[in-house]
Amino acid sequence: MKKALIAVVAVFVAWTVLDYVIHQLILASTYAATANLWRPMEEMRMGLLSVVTLISSFVFVFIYFCFFAERGIGVGVKYGLLFGFGSGVSMAYGCFAVMPIPYHMALTWFLGTMVETTVAGAIVGAIVCGKSDSGGAEAGKAE
Repeated sequence: MKKALIAVVAVFVAWTVLDYVIHQLILASTYAATANLWRPMEEMRMGLLSVVTLISSFVFVFIYFCFFAERGIGVGVKYGLLFGFGSGVSMAYGCFAVMPIPYHMALTWFLGTMVETTVAGAIVGAIVCGKSDSGGAEAGKAE
């Protein structure tokens, strides 16, 4: 459990840094050009965004911790890619379908999500390694 909590903190830090790179550096000019779509900076709820990132980090790590019997960096990267593809498509292209955002913003959100979750998967795989005690995935193999 201690390794899982360390992984939560590590994923939270990685996602916070990568979010800064994606949203404050790569997409800064695009956000400025579409300012009419967003809250003014003084109305942004940045504390809430941090809580959302922390909760997401917790859920990401605990899915891996609870449901993966086989563990390691390779498994973590595969998990991160799959998680990122599902969440990236739904978030980026779901928003693109209903909001007047430029396509490159949706694509950057999607690719950024893929990078973030792949990095997170590698982090979790490196920290939470070894076989699971729960037998969750091993029970499925016995069938």
